[in-house]
Amino acid sequence: MVDTRKLLVETDGPVTIITINRPEVRNALDNETAAALTQALRAFDAAENQAVAVLTGAGGHFCAGADLKELAEGREYKPWAGDPDGPCHDVLSKPVIAAVAGYACAGGLGLALRCDLRVAEESSTFAVLSRRWGVPMSDGTTVRLPRLVGAGRALDMLLTARKISGAEAVAIGLADRLVPTGEARNAAIALAREIAGFPQIAMRSDRLSAIRQWNLSEDEAVQLETRLSIEARQKEAQSGAARFASGAGRHGGMI
Repeated sequence: MVDTRKLLVETDGPVTIITINRPEVRNALDNETAAALTQALRAFDAAENQAVAVLTGAGGHFCAGADLKELAEGREYKPWAGDPDGPCHDVLSKPVIAAVAGYACAGGLGLALRCDLRVAEESSTFAVLSRRWGVPMSDGTTVRLPRLVGAGRALDMLLTARKISGAEAVAIGLADRLVPTGEARNAAIALAREIAGFPQIAMRSDRLSAIRQWNLSEDEAVQLETRLSIEARQKEAQSGAARFASGAGRHGGMI
């Protein structure tokens, strides 16, 4: 377990658990914590024995965004998505799951959106509360949110700072799983273990194809899918098909 006080990193088998540890400010990220998060995500991506990461926050909240006290003091504030070293910049080769409790607001919403999946507690809140203070979104939210929930719903959140509950987040596609309060971390880890149990090459190539297809024509996207699938077709597909042919996984059984 790595403990930098503001960020905790531990492993549970093939699952890396990254916890923002600033509960006194609802896990708002100052520059130091944002930089540590970027490094933790890169270290996870480079670790051969790690398959899925879970991003969560300590003390009942996911993340309330950037630490505005730093901004008020005139310290440099780098865009989390646009800056090459921002925590929302890199497209990792492996999936990350957000375990959302309490507030996922402003930059915290951006952090949740940079993840592949979001497990939300019933009492969680998603919102662009930075609207109240004139702080623009520079964490990818204005790009990723409309792609996820549609332009109309995204503009509703971006223009009005309206709070979205965990249940509504699931209903509009902002979150993927709804769990009771206090269960997001455990549910996200269980989901991470499930994903880690699949053959990894095919899973990762399918994931990357889905991420990269947005600005491509249909033909270009299909060609990209074909290129990305080559390694899995060479290394995993035949053995997987052989397991199926032998009876594994049929009629709802586990693979």
